[in-house]
Amino acid sequence: QVQLVESGGGLVQAGGSLRLSCAASGISFSINAMGWSRQAPGKERELVARITAGGTAIYADSVKGRFTISRDNAKNTVYLQMNSLKPEDTAVYYCHAVNAYRSYWGQGTQVTVSS
Repeated sequence: QVQLVESGGGLVQAGGSLRLSCAASGISFSINAMGWSRQAPGKERELVARITAGGTAIYADSVKGRFTISRDNAKNTVYLQMNSLKPEDTAVYYCHAVNAYRSYWGQGTQVTVSS
């Protein structure tokens, strides 16, 4: 059974930090990339950051310089360190993992940044 278990969301004041974690299990074949997307109320889901098995990372322009993605390949775990959070970062954050055949998604964790 495939599981992506997310943790670390919550409520934080603007300027604060949070660290999200996502552990993947039960996925057949090697995971090529893992990452985070987010969806705010009334908006489409957008990619926040993604990292390959080799460590190459990409970021949305809106989070560059504030968010850092990292992963532990041995544990199939991806992390998102979020610093200098802004109210516009408020959203449900979804973890995803991609192998050669399909993408898998977590159930999401709420991040709320108060002004």
